[in-house]
Amino acid sequence: QVQLVESGGGLVQAGGSLRLSCAASGSIFSINAMGWYRQAPGKQRELVATITTGGRTNYADSVKGRFTISRDNAKNTVYLQMNSLKPEDTAVYSCNAPDIYRPNYHYWGQGTQVTVSS
Repeated sequence: QVQLVESGGGLVQAGGSLRLSCAASGSIFSINAMGWYRQAPGKQRELVATITTGGRTNYADSVKGRFTISRDNAKNTVYLQMNSLKPEDTAVYSCNAPDIYRPNYHYWGQGTQVTVSS
């Protein structure tokens, strides 16, 4: 099993910045890509960004140019730097990591609230 623990959420004004962190522990060998998803009230969960151990990244169109995902493989930690935040970025952000040995099995963190005020 893999445990994912997020930190760094909070309340920020529009235009501000936040950095989220997600630390992985446990059976680290069973994960490769890690990423962030978010879910706003009344909406479906959506992909925000992903990154592989090799550093290949993927972003949702809505955050391109504003958010940057990175990782420190030595610390088994992935980061999400969020700049130029907008009220529509308000959501619970959750860290995700697919298990490479079990198809369609994903590990999730507990989620961290990000609230952007206008």
